[in-house]
Amino acid sequence: MCDILFYSCPSCGNGPVTINELDENLVNEAITAAKNSDLTIVFAGSNRDYETEASDRANLDLPYGQEELIHQLLEVNPNTIVVFIAGAPFDIKAVSDKSKAVIWTWFNGSEGGNALADVLLGNINPSGKLPWTMPVKLEDSPAHATNSFPGDDTVTYEEGILVGYRWFDTKNIEPLYPFGYGDSYTSFELGDLSINKSEFSEDETIDIKVAVKNTGDWDGKEVVQAYISKPNTSIERATNELKGFTKVEVDQGSTAMAYISIPVKELAFYNTDTKNWEVEKGTYIIKIGNSSRNLTMETSINIL
Repeated sequence: MCDILFYSCPSCGNGPVTINELDENLVNEAITAAKNSDLTIVFAGSNRDYETEASDRANLDLPYGQEELIHQLLEVNPNTIVVFIAGAPFDIKAVSDKSKAVIWTWFNGSEGGNALADVLLGNINPSGKLPWTMPVKLEDSPAHATNSFPGDDTVTYEEGILVGYRWFDTKNIEPLYPFGYGDSYTSFELGDLSINKSEFSEDETIDIKVAVKNTGDWDGKEVVQAYISKPNTSIERATNELKGFTKVEVDQGSTAMAYISIPVKELAFYNTDTKNWEVEKGTYIIKIGNSSRNLTMETSINIL
């Protein structure tokens, strides 16, 4: 819908500027095609020129008037799948609220089209998970919530160690899609959490075992995630910190075991006074789930 892309000065923090006026003739062609189709698939998002290291985005808006086009297509054909091709978040709340299916495909390579077709046709059951948090709005993200960005000649990021999902979870900010989230054509149930022991020294390893039951109608894969928290901590910590994960394949109606190992040394923090990595002693809570906001089981351990 647009054939021109402009860039602003990278140091200004204004980001790439797009022309968002839609071509009426092309829009009418798309609407006519959607009306005459049982199912519509619309591709949206950005490209490698728009998502560049040369400049920062000014906002999370979908460029090139795409949101307007998507809404027009949804009005004439509710059976519309929206496929996003992008490497960083956009404000897609209005789209995801109205769409029956949203797929996030990243910037895939030459076989990306075949891979997407396999997912859409049900040849493959998707099992990907978000490696970052999808915010509801830009102001929820730490750099903007703290008024750190864009700054002047320099930028001081005020969130400290609460980077990414740690900020959202610790500050109880509801995301659109949380860190670690990903849907599937089937459903899973986690249970029977067990730990190899309850007390550990610094040179030992925490071995976690979880039963993963496929409660749906498709064979599939689930990513089991292990987070830790430290009650009564003497230092600044995030509410939950991802410390391990594993993907397990489970046939429909079956149960498989997931195993996650976490060296106790991975619980260390950097002490700026002693300039050493140190493991804080005491009780830790281990939480298990399939995203940072869906932790369904927990148990406690003690570090001696």
